[in-house]
Amino acid sequence: MREGGDRFHVATSVSDHVVDVRAVGEIDIATVGALRAALWAAPARPVLRLDLSGVRLLSAAGVRALVAAHLRVRARGGELVLVDPDPVVARVLRATGLHRVLPVRESAHDPAGDSARELCAAA
Repeated sequence: MREGGDRFHVATSVSDHVVDVRAVGEIDIATVGALRAALWAAPARPVLRLDLSGVRLLSAAGVRALVAAHLRVRARGGELVLVDPDPVVARVLRATGLHRVLPVRESAHDPAGDSARELCAAA
């Protein structure tokens, strides 16, 4: 499944235990609706993994969407995990303290995420 426009798009894949969402582009007030729609449409699974490696900008609207998605996923008994944020996005996660609320991991080329390393260590 793919959603979005020219500046931003989202692709989703679903397996038995994990939903993978890959976002590419800029997450700002104009594009956050597409991200929110993809996260809300994700079926309930133990893990919702959001790949941020292709995201160049994360605005306050994007941060709010991540917090809301975290609360929604947690209420359903799951976990939202952020994967491979771009250095600019990782800085936003640290500056907002979101890295202390959500797990932020590096995929380390492990499709299952079992050997994922923690990123955004507390500074």
